[in-house]
Amino acid sequence: MKMSDQPVQIGRAALWMTGAIASFSAMAIAGREAGSSLDTFEIMTYRSLIGLIIVVGVLTVTGSWKQVSGQRLGPHLIRNAAHFTGQNLWFFAVTIIPLAQVFALEFTSPLWVLVLAPLIVGERLTSARAISALIGFIGILIVTRPSPDTINAGVMAAAGSAIFFALTNLLTKRLTQVERIGSILFWLTSMQLVMGLIASGYDGEIALPSASTAPLLVLIGVAGLTAHYCLTNALAVAPATVVVPIDFTRLPVIAILGMLLYSEPLDLWVLCGAIVIFGANYLNIMDAKTPKRPQNT
Repeated sequence: MKMSDQPVQIGRAALWMTGAIASFSAMAIAGREAGSSLDTFEIMTYRSLIGLIIVVGVLTVTGSWKQVSGQRLGPHLIRNAAHFTGQNLWFFAVTIIPLAQVFALEFTSPLWVLVLAPLIVGERLTSARAISALIGFIGILIVTRPSPDTINAGVMAAAGSAIFFALTNLLTKRLTQVERIGSILFWLTSMQLVMGLIASGYDGEIALPSASTAPLLVLIGVAGLTAHYCLTNALAVAPATVVVPIDFTRLPVIAILGMLLYSEPLDLWVLCGAIVIFGANYLNIMDAKTPKRPQNT
């Protein structure tokens, strides 16, 4: 990055990340509100339906149906099952524990990528990455402060969602090498719609949206797409070393929103643990940017 271009790139990244932070926060709040009358499987069903309508519309308007391929349905199914599981755990967590705690534990997802990458994509676990993962684990302990009083289903769900999101990211990385983004999004929304229908309808009953929950479900469906769209564009205009610190501001934002909307206390331990997790993530990013010395042969 040239020094003269840096302020412009930071400004563009900040603009995109403002949209991402707003989208992630809106999805969390809408998920909590919708969770009072719908279970997480039902929320995911309607989110996937809305997402599929949007994806089909975009593919049709742009004439991009040729991107959609049915040759790798197996990898798509595995990837979407992981994401479906992680997203359900996330929606469950936002309904029962403070929003700031959910977001803090979600930030551990890149650290779980470090742990899973050697198994999924064959990347080497370097000493710097191992240290990053260890620091991140310390951050998790600070956030959760494990004891019979602090460990509950919500905390376990939030931590589990981070692991499944990490698995999703790794499987997505493999798919992007052979699949177009249109194909990935089409199979994401269509497969997860089927998964949601099966999971929510196993008891023979799927709750229909009410006049109050329907707008929330639309917001969840739209925000889920715009959040990742904005984040992707931010990474396209600026390096991760710029984007990640901006992304981290969604933790204090959601903490303040949780305090104002739900009277959730500003937990100093959660914020401190999140800072440790952020440090671990940033250490890994800086290590990735450091030129590696070629090995002698």
